[in-house]
Amino acid sequence: MIVGAGASGAAAALVLAEAGLRVVCLEQGGWLDQRAAPSLEAGWERALQTTFHINPNIRRLPSDYPVVEADTPIHPALYTGVGGSTLRWGAHFPRMRPADFRARTLDGVGEDWPLAYQDLEPFYDRVDEITGVAGLHGDPANPPRQAARQRPLPLGPGPTRLAAAFDRLGWHWWPSDAAVLTEARAADQRSACNLCGPCGVGCPLHARASADTAWWPRALAAGAELRTHARVLRIERGRVLYMRGAELRAQPARAIVLAASGLGTPRLLLASGLGGWATGRHLMHHPTAVITGLFEESLDGHKGPFACALYSQEFIEDDPARGFRRGYQMQALRGGGPVQTALGGYMARLPWGRGHHAAFKATFGHSVSLTVTAEDPPDAENRVTLDAAVTDSDGLPAPRLSYRLDANARTMLDHGIARATEALREAGATRVMVNPLVAAAGFHFLGTTRMGADPRSSVVDDACRVHDAPEVVVVDGGVFVTAGAVNPTPTIQAIALRAATLLAARLKGGTA
Repeated sequence: MIVGAGASGAAAALVLAEAGLRVVCLEQGGWLDQRAAPSLEAGWERALQTTFHINPNIRRLPSDYPVVEADTPIHPALYTGVGGSTLRWGAHFPRMRPADFRARTLDGVGEDWPLAYQDLEPFYDRVDEITGVAGLHGDPANPPRQAARQRPLPLGPGPTRLAAAFDRLGWHWWPSDAAVLTEARAADQRSACNLCGPCGVGCPLHARASADTAWWPRALAAGAELRTHARVLRIERGRVLYMRGAELRAQPARAIVLAASGLGTPRLLLASGLGGWATGRHLMHHPTAVITGLFEESLDGHKGPFACALYSQEFIEDDPARGFRRGYQMQALRGGGPVQTALGGYMARLPWGRGHHAAFKATFGHSVSLTVTAEDPPDAENRVTLDAAVTDSDGLPAPRLSYRLDANARTMLDHGIARATEALREAGATRVMVNPLVAAAGFHFLGTTRMGADPRSSVVDDACRVHDAPEVVVVDGGVFVTAGAVNPTPTIQAIALRAATLLAARLKGGTA
């Protein structure tokens, strides 16, 4: 039994079904027909502000659940449905670095993982193969990769200017690994990216690899069963209770795999009385600043996947002389569409009335941004709890986020803002605008069911089994011990493949 049909649930379903086990996955959302996505319509940016809004409290689809966000400066960003948040993601697809798994040993901060990069490397390779990754081998800042790469996405004029600026500054940069096809894969019925731009509202070409297009067809062909519009209420020994429509159902299971995200999974464990003291604690995001440069000439910034151009890991390694511990990654963002430009997007809102058209003409397509993605340290007081005063449509208490930005992360962001400003000025920006902390950047929920050997400070073991309920396995971002400074999806899926492989061996051997 699997709860959640996003990136990690799909990966686990494929492994377990390929092992010949009966697999039932419950997903509280439905299927999205990306062939008829709003990106084909003139009003695609309206969809981004309504039915495709990244915040469930604004979107409020029937399949969503409320999230109490009164006590956090970083607001929830997630999507419900087959494919989960990969339906709304930027598809930037980096791996964590070997040092990210050994922060305590190498740098004396955070905690070491009970896993090493080498334990995940073969699973990373399979993730890349199934997903279809565009990129370039040979990045000197990262280990060699065995998995094949398609040619990288074109940088475009804005990121090309940034690349030249990084070269003049003597800083590392590399083309992004992107979960976006640059060459068609006929066997998967997926076409190559045409650089149209509105990636956040579905990809009609299936070039952008959301889990519903890249993973679930394989899992279903291997025999997995997927039940949509099924909201899980509680986990009990040997079964899961869920609502489908107005009917309360029970699904027996020898093993239960939780893949409901680092927000949804602790919510279910807390509602079920499982996981112990650490459940919901040690919440980590990736605190993000965005620094935008405006250029005199047009950069065609609205063309192409918005988050997949280049990245820099010049400042990702620990250097206490900088005034903070651990590090951050910078990543190029292309410009937004017409509505995002008019409303400000990463920049200041354009004036209405007299002067608006002139300001729009000078701004639309003329910008490129750098994000600063900071590593967030694990803090037991940053957490997910249940709020009984707010419930979903089936009466399950909503998750409440309690989060404070760490002083080290704030110093790290400020350092990154200064370096990004320097790079943009070097690239020729005539104006630089700064968002010091992006409130809408709560798209990574990590650490809330973290791995460890001690049940007093962790929730799962190194095989992702819940300490006080070993028949329950967690495979989403909640199991992270430290956050690193890169997007977590490839690591989440590699962990899911490894945990599902170990679970399949136990189930076929007669133990759970």
